[in-house]
Amino acid sequence: MMHGSVEDIEIKLLIQAIHACYGYDFGGYNEASFKRLVTVILSKYGIPTISRLQDEILQKPDFFARVLPDLTVTTSEMFRDPAFYREFREEIIPFLSTWSAFKIWHAGCSTGEEVYSLAILLKEAGLYDRAVIYATDINPTALKVAREGIYPVTQIKRDTQNYIAAGGRESFSSYYMASYDAVRFDPTLRKNILFATHNLVVDDVFCEAHVILCRNVLIYFDRDLQARVLDLFSRSLVFKGYLCLGSHETVRFVRGGQEFQAVSDQHKIFRKVVRSGAPLQ
Repeated sequence: MMHGSVEDIEIKLLIQAIHACYGYDFGGYNEASFKRLVTVILSKYGIPTISRLQDEILQKPDFFARVLPDLTVTTSEMFRDPAFYREFREEIIPFLSTWSAFKIWHAGCSTGEEVYSLAILLKEAGLYDRAVIYATDINPTALKVAREGIYPVTQIKRDTQNYIAAGGRESFSSYYMASYDAVRFDPTLRKNILFATHNLVVDDVFCEAHVILCRNVLIYFDRDLQARVLDLFSRSLVFKGYLCLGSHETVRFVRGGQEFQAVSDQHKIFRKVVRSGAPLQ
């Protein structure tokens, strides 16, 4: 008797094959989300079945490199969700200003637009020179784009509007150089940013951070993996450090969520409230 549909079996075999061949573990991803990503890939490349996709991935490493961005979701934009950045200015900047030096970990940074947004925000607050920003992602192709800081000029109108809505204090055009069909962000914004590959599914603590941003990543994970990543973030944060999640994410109902206190439910900003297992009084 067959347990599960053929499609479900193919999905599980595909996940196992990718893990065995390339080391990327998608086993903890939300099943429905992963299926949607695979469906998009099948349509994009004109591949008829998941089994055929698995063959292509196993036999052609260059093809896997091309589809990896589709599996890891690389959507990003400058000052995405401007209200979040306004709240960051009001709530977290005063906390960071009390430190002579601090670290920020941006986990799942994708192509880097939100990392540069953070750098601009810190610069305008006069805190950039105190900061080290660790920007990590599972996808080396996305990280290459992030390191270069070059984006399509077609995005700049939207990005400028986001910057203004986020409470930007300068002319946004002062942060980039436009040339034909692309803009390149000021290289000085990268001075204190360290880009690195990091896999939230299998890798351990990356640094001791005062703030961790991981926005719109956990929604693709199942509950067990969310709990594993939340534990990783807790162990990576200083006491009273901040965790910033995406607009549809929360620590509630996730194992280990009691180690965090909501600072802004609306903007998904939480604070670590345990130290050596003792809750903050």
